[in-house]
Amino acid sequence: MSLGACCVICCRRMGTSTPPPKSRPSWRELRNIIKLTGSLILGGSLFLTYEVLALKKSLTIDSQVVEKEKMKSYIYVHTVPLDRRENHDTFSTVDVEDHECSVWLLLKKSRSADRAARLEAVREMSEACHWHDYQYRIIAQACDPSTLIGLARSKESDLRFFLPPPPLPSVKEDFSIEEELRQLLASLPQTELDECIQYFTSLALSESSQSLAAQKGGLWCFGGNGLPYAESFGDVPSATVGMFCLEAIVKHSEISSHCDHIEAHGGLQLLQRLYHLHKDCPKVQRNIVRIIGNMALNEHLHPAIVRSGWVSIMAEALKSHLIVEASHAARTLANLDRETVQEKYPDGVYVLHPQYRTSQPIKADVLFIHGLMGAAFKTWRQQDSERVLTEKALEDEDRYTTCWPKTWLAKDCPALRIISVEYDTNLSDWRARCPMERKSIAFRSNELLSKLRAAGVGDRPMIWISHSMGGLLVKKMLLEASKKPELSTFINNTRGIIFYSVPHHGSHLAEYSVNVRYLLFPSLEVKELSKDSPALKTLQDDFLEFAKTKNFQVLNFVETQPTFIGSMIKLHVVPVESADLGIGDLIPVDVNHLNICKPKTKDAFLYQRTVQFIREALGKDLED
Repeated sequence: MSLGACCVICCRRMGTSTPPPKSRPSWRELRNIIKLTGSLILGGSLFLTYEVLALKKSLTIDSQVVEKEKMKSYIYVHTVPLDRRENHDTFSTVDVEDHECSVWLLLKKSRSADRAARLEAVREMSEACHWHDYQYRIIAQACDPSTLIGLARSKESDLRFFLPPPPLPSVKEDFSIEEELRQLLASLPQTELDECIQYFTSLALSESSQSLAAQKGGLWCFGGNGLPYAESFGDVPSATVGMFCLEAIVKHSEISSHCDHIEAHGGLQLLQRLYHLHKDCPKVQRNIVRIIGNMALNEHLHPAIVRSGWVSIMAEALKSHLIVEASHAARTLANLDRETVQEKYPDGVYVLHPQYRTSQPIKADVLFIHGLMGAAFKTWRQQDSERVLTEKALEDEDRYTTCWPKTWLAKDCPALRIISVEYDTNLSDWRARCPMERKSIAFRSNELLSKLRAAGVGDRPMIWISHSMGGLLVKKMLLEASKKPELSTFINNTRGIIFYSVPHHGSHLAEYSVNVRYLLFPSLEVKELSKDSPALKTLQDDFLEFAKTKNFQVLNFVETQPTFIGSMIKLHVVPVESADLGIGDLIPVDVNHLNICKPKTKDAFLYQRTVQFIREALGKDLED
């Protein structure tokens, strides 16, 4: 500006002065004029450029900011603790675009006082397939715990509904995760413990330090030299350190007051760190999920479980193609879902169907009880000789299944709730997981009755399906229930029983104690299976008298082929005469004892006859 003013003044002076006599300008004067004119042009150009750039900058709109503002909606909420939010209307003012109203209306609906409206809102959210990422995140951040759990238990839910778990606290300096796990176990009360929990706890605390020392020295063993047996973990040697501590904590988590201590000492976060650390060790992860599932039986711990991010982890696990992993997650989420699930599933009771929320009415229960050395899932897999490649099995579960009740039976009879029960058994005391645990059939039957009653078994018509020693447990459970008026529904609602090679009159298994590896010291379970067992004879006589007065159907299958027990014994475990209950049909099948409950294919006689029996026994109930 000063340059321009100077030029104007000079021009005025030149204009008011007396015109000089005409003469030709010199080169010096021309040079000065050129300099002045050039300076004016350059300065003006720079000034104009600066003003234009400044104006452009002030008027430029950040398109990313606009887009974010377009996607963002504002909701003003009252600050209410998580465990008290359910009874508050947190939506006071909402500023949203028209196209976003549906999201917020669903959120509002999910907080309705009307239960049907809440369930409808969760269903509509789970079926949304056209939303943008930010809309899923709005739901994830604004929904209440009940809605979050409902979405986790909805089959079609997108995993974007679930926020990542919050950051975990850092591991203490100079402390390994295994040492923190040991400290957590040591902090738990030593009250209300049975002999087995005391055994697991003391052994885990005493041996974990030896295991750490062995690990540092390159010796990978299951818990150290002092354990009754060694077991390798293959590709995940770090799992050996904490595995025994985990098994002890599983036992502690069955006691409600001990769950409070686990949560108070940061157990939810520590277990989550272990869960992620051992992604390639299913055994470790299953034990961790068992602990969380046991803690979820206590409703006052639900807010802590949700806050720690376990719902997001379980939602992902539930969608796994691995039936065992999905079933453990389903149990945990069912125990958290108080909106639609009234039953509670204790440790060892797994729902195979339905594992998600469903509009399908459930009209009856089918219960699977495995036998000696069996398990809730592996006992009921398809016969191994027909197994196809895993990739092909994933494409078509009808070709191979790791649990036929979960895949085949659930499709053929969708109105059934299918439950599988798991309990520990051993062939010998030498390999017993707990030396003090000598559980008789009578003890186990009462234990299972209590767990099944908590799971709502007895409220609907039901079918029992059992293999080997599991059939003896079913008989004992029904006899015990008949003596207790509060369990009369078990008797009144039993429509039928299927026995797969059940030794009603005993087995030769206990007589073959020559194989040191397996039967050096036969376990109590094996002893009770012997042909001269007084308890077994009493059970058979009492049940036969009881069953003849009841109106339920019975179907017996029996093997005709011998079974290899280890490498030295080839044994016909349950002969035809022992599998004959005395009532119901008895059908011999050309398989061994292990495969009598494992159909070769979905079209196999074993499976088709089983389904036929279920439909016939539940005919009127399924029609109603």
